[in-house]
Amino acid sequence: MTMTGTVPRSAGWRRLSRRCLPAAFALLFPLGAPHAADTPQWRPVLHFSPAAYWMNDPNGPILLDGVYHLFYQYAPGSMTWGHPSWGHATSTDLLHWTEHGVAIAATPGEEIFSGSLVPDPLNRSGLGSTDAPPLLAFHTSVFHDNPAHPDGTQAQSVSVSHDGGFTWRPYAHNPVLTLHPDSRQFRDPSVFWYQDGGCWIMTTVVGDAQLVKLYRSTDLLHWSFLSDFQPSGYRKPGMLWEMPTLVPLKLDGNPRATRWVMIVSVNPWSIAGGSGVQYFVGRFDGVTFTPDALPPPGSDPSRYDWLDHGADQYATTLFANTGSGAPVLIGWMDNWDYATDLPTAPWRGQMTLPVDIALKTVDGHPTVIQTPTRAYEDMVRKKGVVTYGDRNLPQDGRVTIPSRGEVLDIRLVLRRGGARRAGIVVRETPDGRTGTSVSYDFVDGTLTVDRGRSGLVGFSPRFSTRHIAYLAAPGGEVALHLVVDRASVELFANDGVLRMTDLIFPPAGSDRISLFAEGGGATIHGLRVAVLAR
Repeated sequence: MTMTGTVPRSAGWRRLSRRCLPAAFALLFPLGAPHAADTPQWRPVLHFSPAAYWMNDPNGPILLDGVYHLFYQYAPGSMTWGHPSWGHATSTDLLHWTEHGVAIAATPGEEIFSGSLVPDPLNRSGLGSTDAPPLLAFHTSVFHDNPAHPDGTQAQSVSVSHDGGFTWRPYAHNPVLTLHPDSRQFRDPSVFWYQDGGCWIMTTVVGDAQLVKLYRSTDLLHWSFLSDFQPSGYRKPGMLWEMPTLVPLKLDGNPRATRWVMIVSVNPWSIAGGSGVQYFVGRFDGVTFTPDALPPPGSDPSRYDWLDHGADQYATTLFANTGSGAPVLIGWMDNWDYATDLPTAPWRGQMTLPVDIALKTVDGHPTVIQTPTRAYEDMVRKKGVVTYGDRNLPQDGRVTIPSRGEVLDIRLVLRRGGARRAGIVVRETPDGRTGTSVSYDFVDGTLTVDRGRSGLVGFSPRFSTRHIAYLAAPGGEVALHLVVDRASVELFANDGVLRMTDLIFPPAGSDRISLFAEGGGATIHGLRVAVLAR
């Protein structure tokens, strides 16, 4: 259970509903039972994590009647991935979550992979009524010991809810979409209503072919093929594409300049190594998505657009049914390079902070902007912000900030004096030997998150320690917004132009903040710190 503030953990766990938890798992693995290797020091405060067991991709996030529903890949009874079901949690503000256990359960013959949710208010599917319209979950079924499909076949299925997403039953004629011949890599349906075409559009992937397939339907049950999206360029043997999401955004807020953004998760070979999230900006005519100018084939990954330049964001997807508000994204805060080795217990896996997204022109290039949601900003203001104003940093010196806490919101602007490099260290121990560094190199124009001394780093040889991204510094300054939780640092630079998300596992007592400059002096402008939890 993930809670904001100082609610006791036991109180949060009592809010857990086992409405959908299989009885066998509830008896064998009671969610509130003590665990020999429990790690409460890394239990996130701002980010959703399940009370226990393995979690990965967010599935079918949606807003219904003022309540956000988050479903996710879940393995009850296991600390590693395998034979997933859908878990379920709800929130009214995207910060405080109530977990409801298993929503759509796997069976011996069917695994429930990722997907999306769609309201059917006019009952076009015929699976409800106009008075009681159904809610449909589209998910990938992975079949085993099924005479109709070779073992391991992946196809798209539908489950139906008549109580707002709390209980589900499978559609009698699943699957509703399969490839011919059957495929073991056809998955992750993302469905949305396309107003201009008067139909629903589904994006799916053939993962090992790095291929997005688009379909249309007018009843959500019968699907017609539209087109494939497979740009030449950054593709490698062994790379998988997953979780495709297509979203329209107004470029620079202009409704007459709408662009479509195709978001695709990539594993491995991402910008920071291992798994990550790429996006393409282009146009969609109801049949084909056509990206704008792409780098030449074979270009380095840095020539492409990435939602995150840190190591720990994957399977990012949109909340559905948010109306005219800003689209909201959420992802899995992890990396397949070391996900099964994470040192947390009795849970393994957490979500990223939900963010609002927009599309703005940056240096002549349409760029996805990501900023924390209004509910998060309201929470920070209510907690209280300490303003430190401007600080001069001496050459090769370090300044400690009085604010102390494990969960922090920090904002500052780095201004170059004579310094080559300047930055901030968070979750620092009193002796300064442990901490996570965020710095900007004014000569190279690069932003770096260094978690090499962040705490526990040796649990996996593939836990990369330094992540670097190019970032312009207009007027010789860079604005940084850090969201620091008990086991993570999320960085939003230059008002959301660039994002970096990294897991950390710091030791007890690492609650200090310091500032530094190297190769000359620098100035910190507008430093503000909110302590969200100590």
